[in-house]
Amino acid sequence: MTMQLPKHIKALAAAALISLPAVAQNTNSGYFVDDYTYRFQSNPAFANSKNFVAMPGLGNVNVAMQGNLHVRDVIYNVDGRTTTFLNPAISVEEVMKNISDKNRIGADVKLPVLAFGFKAFKGYNTVAVNARASVAAQLPRSLFSLLKEGASNTSYDLSDTRARATAYAEIALGHSHEITKRLRVGGTLKFLVGAGDMDARFDKATLNLGTDNWSVTSNATLNSSVRNLRYKTAVNHHSGHTYVDGMDLDKFGMNGFGMAVDLGAAYQVIPDLEISAAILDLGFISWNKNYLATTNGDKTFNTDRYTFSADENADNSFKNQWDNIRDDISAIYELEDAGETGGRTTALGATLNIGARYALPVYRNLKFGLLNTTRIQGEYTYTDFRLSANVSPLKWLDGGVNMSAGTFGVGFGWLVNIHPGCFNFFVGMDHTLGKTTKEFVPLSSNASVNLGLNFLF
Repeated sequence: MTMQLPKHIKALAAAALISLPAVAQNTNSGYFVDDYTYRFQSNPAFANSKNFVAMPGLGNVNVAMQGNLHVRDVIYNVDGRTTTFLNPAISVEEVMKNISDKNRIGADVKLPVLAFGFKAFKGYNTVAVNARASVAAQLPRSLFSLLKEGASNTSYDLSDTRARATAYAEIALGHSHEITKRLRVGGTLKFLVGAGDMDARFDKATLNLGTDNWSVTSNATLNSSVRNLRYKTAVNHHSGHTYVDGMDLDKFGMNGFGMAVDLGAAYQVIPDLEISAAILDLGFISWNKNYLATTNGDKTFNTDRYTFSADENADNSFKNQWDNIRDDISAIYELEDAGETGGRTTALGATLNIGARYALPVYRNLKFGLLNTTRIQGEYTYTDFRLSANVSPLKWLDGGVNMSAGTFGVGFGWLVNIHPGCFNFFVGMDHTLGKTTKEFVPLSSNASVNLGLNFLF
């Protein structure tokens, strides 16, 4: 037996899902390709053989997403039309077989403003200005069950729902230096200007429905470090609670500053074997203003004013009662506006790269690489192992193909790098797009595109 869900729960789920359309900020497919211009962003010890200047806005565009919750799990085709998993024509069984206990999806975008690199100071130096944004969410299986089935069960546990988004600009100054013929080290210092950060955490959200009473227990917080933001509130007329039901943004402005470093090293063990390691984005942003919405710990809401009958024709059937309890059910995530709470500091999601590359002795233009990439970010942590074959058949052409396996499954990547002398153009994907919808939205959440145009001298 199903019923219409209240707009508050639909809004919560929709916000978590649609905020993620737009994750690798540095392409891993280029890590072992010598003449790929932006290797230094994956390991600051790597140096280019030539100076370069990026085409403004197009030097190194990275857009990608990752997760175990795929677009094809929530978007379906019914009679030739694109629809969501909520469509009654799609069975509960078909939807729920694709949903995990913990469903994760995330996205990172890095858009270049300008970049250049040059040989000086007994090493190789880089300057880059980038705009960056990251989004991540974790959604429990029970949320999809509630959305799809309605209140057909007696209890739902929506705890551990998470959503996080941050945006900032960076000015990065890098230097790579040869210590010995075998050892090279590098570092990048980054100055960060924060645009905004939002972090929603539903540590507890349980809904228990009975024939004579029902109860909701919730513990949730929402931190919004966005300048000039204000929460909109409404009154639950049944409970008397005033709760947050939207946001207003008067005027957008910068809201924080921070710093970060990249550190890396590469060591030539033998002529044909090189090992390397780097840690990226080790740093923080201090936000000037933060606006808090919270349940102030555990909040429990109980009522016996509504009873439910399994008889669809009864006056107190689920269907007939649902409109009456629409406001009360919003207590599952009822947040109070706590106002501005002052400053707040957040850490960036650091990335650890560890790699080994072996050149084939009989044909040293063919090199095999093994790379492990681990993103360190609490509940959004993930890891990726990538085995690649990289070849330089011509002086002006190189690239490679690779297979990956990790937290979000397996994938296929590639990179083509063209550098005839005066310019460098590259295009690649860490996760090949595969099938898309009619609107060219990838059906898999593991998809990426990396491309760039740079001038060499």
